[in-house]
Amino acid sequence: MSSSFDQHRYQVRFDWGVAGLSRLAPADLVIVVDVLGAGTAASDALEAGSPLAHAALDQRFPDAAAVVRAAVDAGAGVLLGSLRTARAVAEAVAAVQRARGERTSVSLIAVGEATPAGGIRFAVEDELGAGAIIDALAAFGIDHTSPEAAAACAAFQGLRPAVRHLLTAAGSGQQLIADGARDDAIAAAMVDAASAAPRLIDGTFSAAAISGE
Repeated sequence: MSSSFDQHRYQVRFDWGVAGLSRLAPADLVIVVDVLGAGTAASDALEAGSPLAHAALDQRFPDAAAVVRAAVDAGAGVLLGSLRTARAVAEAVAAVQRARGERTSVSLIAVGEATPAGGIRFAVEDELGAGAIIDALAAFGIDHTSPEAAAACAAFQGLRPAVRHLLTAAGSGQQLIADGARDDAIAAAMVDAASAAPRLIDGTFSAAAISGE
């Protein structure tokens, strides 16, 4: 049964965390966006020739792992997204749509950070990461976006020149800097720096096929 908040009218949807995924109408693909966590780590692992196992997410990135599990349980194909892989992820989605030969619905889920009270802390880096992917999807003609997705896209488009500053100045970036990992925050802010899109295949995030399924 549809609701006013499930964005079912739109091909490209956007929400936050496990609760947001459950709020949205079922989608063919779910892109889990975790810019300073699983999304960038998975793309780095692919570039190093060591695909990231789904099971490895639980200890390192529990919030992202929870969203991935929920997406798998819902029967969706799952990709991990970040600023570094925005175009690569969009290209992988376009390849899936070509292979299926029909419109493919996409839910982008920003991970944020789970709070002790059971809510989600807004993470600017995940908003921008989702917006970058939504912007890249539009370049492939996948542009029937919900208002929520369109707002995330506009945030990225308007703030793109300041992305590096925003990632290092925001709370998550400041935490990385305090932990001595400033270079990680700077690397995560490099839009389209990675060419492989991490897609969950047989329990491992491997490079998504671009030419088809």
